[in-house]
Amino acid sequence: MKIFNAKQIRELDQVTIKNEPIASIDLMERASERFTNWLLKAVLEKNKQLSEIFIFAGMGNNGGDGLAIARMLQKKGYAPRVFVVKFTQKGSPDFEVNLKRLTRTVEVPFIENEAQIPKITEGALVIDAIFGSGLSRAIEGIAANVVERINQGNYIVAAVDIPSGIYSDEINADDKKIKADFVLSFQFPKAAFLMRENEAYVKSWEITSIDLHPEAIKNTQTDQFLVEEEEIKSWLKPRQKFSHKGTYGHLLLMAGSKGKMGAAQLSLRAALKSGVGLLTAYVPSCGYEIIQTSVPEAMCLTDEHQEVLSSFPELDMFKTIAIGPGIGTGQQTSKMLAKLLAELKTPAVLDADALNILSKNPTLLKALPEYSILTPHPKEFERLAGASENTPEQWKRLRAFSQEHKVVTVLKGAYTAIADSNGLLYFNNTGNPGMATGGTGDVLTGIIAGLLTAGYTSLQAAKMGVYLHGLAGDLAAKDLGQEALSAGDLVQYLGKAFLTLQSR
Repeated sequence: MKIFNAKQIRELDQVTIKNEPIASIDLMERASERFTNWLLKAVLEKNKQLSEIFIFAGMGNNGGDGLAIARMLQKKGYAPRVFVVKFTQKGSPDFEVNLKRLTRTVEVPFIENEAQIPKITEGALVIDAIFGSGLSRAIEGIAANVVERINQGNYIVAAVDIPSGIYSDEINADDKKIKADFVLSFQFPKAAFLMRENEAYVKSWEITSIDLHPEAIKNTQTDQFLVEEEEIKSWLKPRQKFSHKGTYGHLLLMAGSKGKMGAAQLSLRAALKSGVGLLTAYVPSCGYEIIQTSVPEAMCLTDEHQEVLSSFPELDMFKTIAIGPGIGTGQQTSKMLAKLLAELKTPAVLDADALNILSKNPTLLKALPEYSILTPHPKEFERLAGASENTPEQWKRLRAFSQEHKVVTVLKGAYTAIADSNGLLYFNNTGNPGMATGGTGDVLTGIIAGLLTAGYTSLQAAKMGVYLHGLAGDLAAKDLGQEALSAGDLVQYLGKAFLTLQSR
């Protein structure tokens, strides 16, 4: 799914109005109807104890949506209290039309000063329709007072398209922003929903189609996308009846050091659950019995060094190499990685300490095979590419890094961002905070390496791996709870994640 900026969304609205054709007021009616239907199912039916409904509408088109939603809720038997926040003298044309329609049946007071801000009943539902996605300046005056009053109370807050005060594409450093429990965004997610700075203001969000012009959407270019289930599902390769273990590739996974053999186990077990045909572990001598006992499906080669990786085996027999989990960053291992990169001829998967070695020896980045996959967490990426002041700057660095080194970079975290060698960004929407625990990154390395070895492209392996990793986490959390989630649970739920994806 494409993620567009505010200007592009306005243009798509206009193309739809011109070519559907549909009047702008009727497009607003469509959007408001979709929001109302969603609100009934997602919020009102699940929170029947709500005392009242308050709608705060601005004087632009977002406010027009709010007024139309109020009218539609009335038809459903609700009695919302509606207030217009008067931050300008005249509203948009569609706002004015919906104001006239609503005032035929109910009084709609204007809020021009603090004394006119109503007392909101505790336990009420507040619908925020003050400012829409086109906002590009800090909220001031009476609108800021209303936002502050809403944020002070104990209410459920649902925002129309975007919480007021949030910029669609950039960071608004001002704190005058609605803290929304629910957001229903029209047609596309906003980039702002994916930024860590907006966590307190966008607690959950969903998307609803308003049937914008499909050809215009197809022809409008963007460099940001949301990973979609249908795309991932379309890539799944059914196993062929006459296939054999060699059909799905041979992976060499280099991992572990003394005290960190758990990282190797997790990566190996995850690779086995991701469709790889043959798997060989390469570990320090101290890990031999551990791996042979805990991961019997994998073959095991050992380094001559007892505690760390200091060399590597002949590479010709392996389709893919993955390296990093738990290997440490000592001098011998660093020298080994430099020699390994000089010999690699096919895309590899690098994680954890392999990335930390690269950040200490940045000249090694030039030796990375094209389309290799790097899977840093934010601190590892900072060490590789430099610090960022905010999320948009971090995304800019992520694009530039991937383009410069012709790699796929998986920046792990909430809404994991995947940048390809063309500088396109893909955001993942599976996963949950229960996965913020040691070892889950090692599992992701194994999944991605397994998929790459089984025949998927680097970008497919990264996107599929991240999606399935998060889906396994969601399925595990549903059964076990987020607090009890561990990295090993992700491995156990990988099979269920594949089945879930195939069955939908």
